Amino acid sequence: MSNRPELLSIIVPVYNEVGTVRAVIDRLLAIDLPVAREILVVDDGSTDGTREALAGLGTSGSRIPDPGSQLLVIHAGRNAGKGAAIRLGLGSARGTIVAIQDADLELDPQQLAALVAPIVAGDATVVYGSRFMAGRPPAPWITIAANRVLTGTTNLLFGGSLTDMETCYKIMRADVARSLKLDANRFDIEPQITARLLRGGHRIHELPVKFDPRSRAQGKKIGWRDGVRALQVLVAERFRPA
Repeated sequence: MSNRPELLSIIVPVYNEVGTVRAVIDRLLAIDLPVAREILVVDDGSTDGTREALAGLGTSGSRIPDPGSQLLVIHAGRNAGKGAAIRLGLGSARGTIVAIQDADLELDPQQLAALVAPIVAGDATVVYGSRFMAGRPPAPWITIAANRVLTGTTNLLFGGSLTDMETCYKIMRADVARSLKLDANRFDIEPQITARLLRGGHRIHELPVKFDPRSRAQGKKIGWRDGVRALQVLVAERFRPA
């Protein structure tokens, strides 16, 4: 591990989240964290006014309470998917630790402090925030069933013991994140990250988080086709040549 000061790079992939993106950024600016932060908001070609909502935000760190931190807004040239946005953010990240925060407020950014703590303390290199460790969440049964199938398949193929493979909250050392050599562009980034972590021998430490699920009518974008694609990715990653 590097001797340079710890810095948490929070990557926020955004696509058509005009109603929530500024609230997410405001919360990320306000929360107490055990380390300095940088926030990298990646607008993935939004068309609903999100780009305009982000106007005026940039590289100034004056609103962030940590010396040396910054807020950076990156505009992708076109919509390419969540995975592409995460990879774009990772390419600009300066931190020693990387976290992913969705822009839809299903997950309260306040929970990041507890998730980062084991990594800062040296007790873990990878932490996932599990939406299912604290009992049945307030989500539709089909969402829960789909997650159980995908998480169970992940554990079966890679010998894991996870409870929530599809969680947004994936936090890890930056060098670990870069070692995964990610190339997924869409929601298939989720199984790809987990598969490559487990295949690489990295232990994933899970902590419970609370979330407020939203419906497709409220802007939920992931669907059943993404679940099928996730299964394909898991199988492909399991048998991918070393």
